[in-house]
Amino acid sequence: MAGILYLMSDTPVRLLNLLSLLQTPREWPGSELAGRLGVSPRTIRRDIERLRDLGYPVQATMGAIGGYRLIAGTAMPPLLLDDEEAVAIAVGLRAAAGHPVEGIEDASVRALAKLEQVLPGRLRRRVGNLTAATVQMASTTSTDPVDPEILTVLAGAIANHERLRFRYRAGDGAESGRLVEPNRLVATGRRWYLLAYDNDRDDWRIFRADRVTAPQPTGVRTAPRELPAEDAAEYVTSKLYSLAPTYRAVATLRAPAEEVAGRVGDAPGDVQPIDERSCRLHSHTDTLEWLAFRLVMLGCEFEVHEPPELIDHLRRLGARVTRAATHSTPAPGR
Repeated sequence: MAGILYLMSDTPVRLLNLLSLLQTPREWPGSELAGRLGVSPRTIRRDIERLRDLGYPVQATMGAIGGYRLIAGTAMPPLLLDDEEAVAIAVGLRAAAGHPVEGIEDASVRALAKLEQVLPGRLRRRVGNLTAATVQMASTTSTDPVDPEILTVLAGAIANHERLRFRYRAGDGAESGRLVEPNRLVATGRRWYLLAYDNDRDDWRIFRADRVTAPQPTGVRTAPRELPAEDAAEYVTSKLYSLAPTYRAVATLRAPAEEVAGRVGDAPGDVQPIDERSCRLHSHTDTLEWLAFRLVMLGCEFEVHEPPELIDHLRRLGARVTRAATHSTPAPGR
């Protein structure tokens, strides 16, 4: 009887250990699993059936030795996470609330609530300490969020090296059908971009993901093409900057340097204190629209010294805002 009681109490622990091994992305021979867990191959087979009954899609391969691995199923069963993985996911979910993906804020909050409910106290403290020690830059969320289902389709076609069809809306509103070989998704912080080889135009193209609709994988696999750059992010950055003039701003900010440092996309040394109440900004290179947005969002007084194009842009922007405030009226009933 004692042996039976020991087996019953030990089985859940063994199942968890078995599940932890299977969640490593590889195929495990049954003999290796048996050796790792100190049981017979017959016991491993019984435990595999128990995991299947619990909803874990464990696939078995045939052969003299045989092997097991987890595959994608129709529903996602519970996952086992070690301490580092749990902390990383919790921190990532908190950061995801500011990402330009439609609906990701609510989904992140729900997932974070479920995770933090079961986190041990020591891990909750680690997540809290890391969050408290992290300063978020000014929001860079896009005004055109991306449907996460579209991102999922794009990412799947990239992973499978599969040609993709979709409808695309250009900046002037014109729509066209595209047949592409997707290469990478590049997140700039403000937007998502798809880098792909356009088969109809026989050249590389960059597509804003929020302007992509009805993406459909074609089932045609292709060999990966060699990028005309060191990496996708470098290529997208250089192409985007080549499409619009960019400038470096020099401005005096009426705020202490420590209050604005890190909030204008600056690198170390870009913000230098003048005195206790003001500082000088030598910005990174960017478009007039983005430089103006960064300066206005600081919430302090400032004077721009150069470039003159930015001064003119701010003057026009200020006049437009003044007209909007002058002619705007409250909605009926307010």
